[in-house]
Amino acid sequence: MIFLIQFLPKGVLSVARTKRIMISLPQNLLKEVDGVVEMEKRTRSEFIREAMKLYLQERKKRQIRERMQEGYIEMARLNLALANEAISAENEADRLAEELVNGE
Repeated sequence: MIFLIQFLPKGVLSVARTKRIMISLPQNLLKEVDGVVEMEKRTRSEFIREAMKLYLQERKKRQIRERMQEGYIEMARLNLALANEAISAENEADRLAEELVNGE
């Protein structure tokens, strides 16, 4: 187990436990990553950590959007059912009003 110590704004010290893992990457992907980390003066580990965090954030956003879409579809079904009920009630009210006007 490795401990990663970070200094956060306002002098707050953060100690996070990290675990070393081994991953396999295609050579061309590793070259691209190495180019980025060299340009940004970062390590591969920093790059991979950031990439994983971003992926997880995007995944959560996508899941939320999918749940919202499902909710909107369900609300549309409910609204359609309510509209159909309202149309039936309106038609019945029109029929009764017509009967009253005609004295039936």
